[in-house]
Amino acid sequence: MKQRCRDIIQQGDRLYSARSGLMSLWQEIAEQFYPERADFTTSRALGDDYASHLMTGAPAMARRTMADQLAAMLRPRGKEWYSIGFGDPELMERQAVKDWARKRSAIMRNAMYDRAAKFTRATKEADDDFAAFGQAVLTAEHNPSLNTLLYRTWHLRDTVWTEDDTGTINTVHRKWKITAADMVRRYKDKAPAKVRECLAKESHREFPCRHVIIPFDEYDYTEGNGLKPHNKFNFMSLMVDVENETVLDEKPLIDHQYIIPRWKTVSGSQYAHSPATMIAMPDTRMLQRMTFAIIEAGEKAVTPPLLAVQDAVRSDIDLRAGGITWTDAEYDERLGEVLRPLTQDKSGLSFGIDMIQSYELKIREAFYLDKINLPPMGDAMTATEVRVRTEEYIRAALPLFEPMEMEYNAPLCEKTADILLTHGAFGPVAEWPQELSGRELKFQFTSPLSEAVKQQDSTVFKQSAELLTVAVQLDPSLKNEFDARKAFRNAMQAIGAPLIDEKAADEAREGEAQLAELQQSIAMAGQGAGAAKQVGEAIGALGGAIDPAMMGEGQAA
Repeated sequence: MKQRCRDIIQQGDRLYSARSGLMSLWQEIAEQFYPERADFTTSRALGDDYASHLMTGAPAMARRTMADQLAAMLRPRGKEWYSIGFGDPELMERQAVKDWARKRSAIMRNAMYDRAAKFTRATKEADDDFAAFGQAVLTAEHNPSLNTLLYRTWHLRDTVWTEDDTGTINTVHRKWKITAADMVRRYKDKAPAKVRECLAKESHREFPCRHVIIPFDEYDYTEGNGLKPHNKFNFMSLMVDVENETVLDEKPLIDHQYIIPRWKTVSGSQYAHSPATMIAMPDTRMLQRMTFAIIEAGEKAVTPPLLAVQDAVRSDIDLRAGGITWTDAEYDERLGEVLRPLTQDKSGLSFGIDMIQSYELKIREAFYLDKINLPPMGDAMTATEVRVRTEEYIRAALPLFEPMEMEYNAPLCEKTADILLTHGAFGPVAEWPQELSGRELKFQFTSPLSEAVKQQDSTVFKQSAELLTVAVQLDPSLKNEFDARKAFRNAMQAIGAPLIDEKAADEAREGEAQLAELQQSIAMAGQGAGAAKQVGEAIGALGGAIDPAMMGEGQAA
């Protein structure tokens, strides 16, 4: 066991060593864009002024704004930003499946936003890491009391990982520290003797540990009975005391709890980067220098350097309000003033301010802040203009929203659903609709991008109606070439309008046709007792579904 533990620790050491060069880059990015996270290569003390080295906070504010926008637009708190599906639109049209998915989505939402789960806190921290460094490390699991979920975000500095040949993360090492008291309470007899000895006088002493996730087939694991478990497991979870070379806990898993969204990767590296901070870095460096120069020039303009006559000044030059500077009374002022400001050209100040504003705008563009919001759509715009603007927005916003949905929101929901499924929160499988047998859960997300894509259906309907109006004037038979019902339902769904299913709509349409036929029959037969009797029989045949008031005041009488 000791040798096995040493091998695991050495494997992690090699991963941390191979990533050492990246730590310097992350440190510089953090110092410029995320100063409170700038502790990759240095240690911070409580009370340190994280941003004392910055001349302007504009780059950090751009990162903060982007992170806030990601949360507000991709995971809005008061909106159903995801829904359970199965990748089959026809299946989701069935009422039993639709009801099942709606109820389970509500169960998931309640579990995620339980105050004890800390979902909002964890995703908020991860959003900032994602915007600054292009990746974040989260975990979704049950809390120690097993009564709710628990979401946490971990420091990139402490976590390394590797990919398999499909590009999927399969190995994770995470450094963490635990006190002697917590180790003994959590792992009991498995805590090393050296740790238990600290309980009397050093119960709060911290011991370096690691949480390790490795593929199941790379670890020689046997259960308490000495037998190997069933091969349904894919990963091993290990808690390792690094200082004492002890495995505190080991258990097989079907899937691990880590969620590591990555924004933009390059071949040959398992680590991603943020295209926002990478492209904004040179502009940010220049902006800091320019801001410093403008501040210094502004100070000189307000309190310019002075030219003094040697031996004529008898005291220190006092530039404070109401200050007095003593000079030699015998100095002849005809030779020039004792103190006079140096002549300076201040015309460059306004030009420098314009340059600063230009660089700030470039940094905002690098963080996609000019592309996040949908373009304005005026009422006077034609359907074609709306469609073109929407297509331009989709092309511009796709690099931002697509990785967020696929790499971030999707695994976040999938991990949550797996935990709830495992612990029976979705109810017995035997009670699920039969159509769901063998189906895999898939999630659909609501974002400005998906809304823009849906909005195209509404725009296409309007544009089609305009074209059809012109076409029918030329050839009335062309109206038969257009599936108005399908286009209308797609357009209504795009704007979020409530629709009944097609079967109910067919029944309502059939009822209206029968009512129209009945009204025509009554009009032809005339009024009288026979007509009234006919009305009563017809209404009875339709199951009372027709309100006599719908037939007109005179006919209902």
